[in-house]
Amino acid sequence: MSINTKAEVAKLIAIADRFAKNKKTDSAFFYYNKAKFICNPITDTENYVSTINDMAAIQQKHADFIGSESTIIEALPYLKNIKKPELIWNTYVTLSMNYLNTYEYKNAILYNQKALTLKTESWRNLAARNNIAIILMDEGKYAESLKNFLELLTKQEVTNDEVFYANVLDNIGFCYFKINDLKNAISYLSQGLEIRQKKERHLDSGKSLIHFAEFYKKSNPALAKKYMLLSYKQFCIINNVDERLSSLKLIIENSSNQELKKHSLIYVSLVDSIFEVRQKAKNQFAKIKYDSKKDRDENLKLKTHKAENELQLERQKNRNIISYIIIVFSLSLILVLYFYLTSRGNKEKIEATYNSETRIAKKLHDELANDIYHTMAFAENKNLSIAENREQLLTNLDAIYSRTRDISKENATIITDENYGLFLTEMIAGFKTPSTNFIINGLDTIIWNTIEKNVKISIYRVLQELLVNMKKHSNASLVEINFKNLDKYGIINYTDNGNGININDITFKNGLHNVENRILSIKGEIDLESFPNKGFKVFIKFPL
Repeated sequence: MSINTKAEVAKLIAIADRFAKNKKTDSAFFYYNKAKFICNPITDTENYVSTINDMAAIQQKHADFIGSESTIIEALPYLKNIKKPELIWNTYVTLSMNYLNTYEYKNAILYNQKALTLKTESWRNLAARNNIAIILMDEGKYAESLKNFLELLTKQEVTNDEVFYANVLDNIGFCYFKINDLKNAISYLSQGLEIRQKKERHLDSGKSLIHFAEFYKKSNPALAKKYMLLSYKQFCIINNVDERLSSLKLIIENSSNQELKKHSLIYVSLVDSIFEVRQKAKNQFAKIKYDSKKDRDENLKLKTHKAENELQLERQKNRNIISYIIIVFSLSLILVLYFYLTSRGNKEKIEATYNSETRIAKKLHDELANDIYHTMAFAENKNLSIAENREQLLTNLDAIYSRTRDISKENATIITDENYGLFLTEMIAGFKTPSTNFIINGLDTIIWNTIEKNVKISIYRVLQELLVNMKKHSNASLVEINFKNLDKYGIINYTDNGNGININDITFKNGLHNVENRILSIKGEIDLESFPNKGFKVFIKFPL
């Protein structure tokens, strides 16, 4: 970009900052995005990275963690040119929070460790250390997390900051509770709650009360129930939906009869409403980014056409009538071909978008909406004082949350650049559970950078579909995926030791209809082999 746009970028950022301050996040996102598209990342790197950080933070606030990650990774190639380490710190920490909320604990810790290597203010260093301790606690590594929190207590900056100090005390108490040191647990939890209530911080007080509820859950159920209700009240004051859901879940597990039904219906209603609101926000942010890119591309096309026309007029002055006719004819042919290809490409994009939206809408209607209303009907019509019905209700509620998260991941953007191999590995690893192990061989034998984008997307979706089927139906304890480079073809052998199925089963074949179509669409081959209780095998061959 030859034109200096720094002044215009600064003006747009100032407008976006005002909207963000007034909590009008959609307008703020729009102007940040507009500033990003006219900002030169080479000559105005700091504004470019800062704008991306702000956009990713807005998406993260709306629980669009995958969208936030997609946005912020655009800043990574330019961090080496940044002279303000706090900007790099913001990028790393925002990215780590996205990984934490999508359960990628290893990457979440990695980017906090990167933040610790930067020469920034001491509070940023302490915040990164606190983040690592929280990640370890979420991961269930309580002893290791406790060690990190106790080290933070030795820092004067922590003890001088009452809010930070109370957070650390509460987390230390919870870690002691998890390692069964109840004496230290109640002492630290009480200190943390006392400070938080004194400061009238409803969110923090609610979190402390949740920890007290967990502490007394087995030894004093009545007292635990009291703390659950108090925490829910605190979260209602500030209308924090996620924390309200966490309190409601505990209340439901410890309720019966009409009270159980009442809180179950509230829980289902909240899940339904928060999913709708967040999905609208995700769609809005995606539309803003798409529209801005479209406008920029159209402006570039107009400028290109103008330059071509001016050049053509200059040439016409020095050419005779025959050359003029030839040039006009050639240009006409090119324009016809250009508009034809453009029209066909746009039509294909519109059809692909429509098909994708139809598929997502059907999935939301057939799977999520039906589950929600089925659960509501179950809660209203069943006797929830019966342990079996209560357990079924809790199972249905967990399934709704899991289904929502699965739909989000299935429709995330697929990275097809030089990081594709790593992205594919991470996707496969995401299906690993304590009861299901994976063996992946030979993935690096295939040179992914030389393979067409649509082939990589198809391979990714096919493996994702196979793993989703495995997770839902097979009860497999071992999955092996082998990759081979064979002359001009890539070979993938997928095997699991799950339940297997009769491949002549009509329902099963319909379930793999998309898998077969994707492989055939890239001129590949697929062969299935399975028998009931004897595992499942898939052979895939695709052009390199």
